Amino acid sequence: MVRFSGAIIWTYDLARLRHFYEDILGLKPHSVRDHFIAYRWENLRFSIGSHSEITDNSIEPLRIMLNFDVKDIKKFTNGLKSNGIKFLREPEKEHWGGWVCTFQDPDGNTIQLLQQPDH
Repeated sequence: MVRFSGAIIWTYDLARLRHFYEDILGLKPHSVRDHFIAYRWENLRFSIGSHSEITDNSIEPLRIMLNFDVKDIKKFTNGLKSNGIKFLREPEKEHWGGWVCTFQDPDGNTIQLLQQPDH
């Protein structure tokens, strides 16, 4: 059996991505090394790291989209806007009852926030 365990974003500017994911999005690091930072939620890991082969921003920013759940998408996006984040898609209610919005990290990777429906 194969089970998804996480994702890594490689960058040419780890300090810039770390600032974004920790200070802007509010993620708490699980493990920090000189060139690699891991964030963890139970068995799921998301990591960022510097890589010598990466020299610029993402050339296909919509190919992969990271999803992060938030409790109050409107409040969260207002905080992002106050930090200068520009949205590709403003928060919208979806047919399945939840809310969705999209924006990009400093390397041009697309991020989607999800507010799950109340049940």
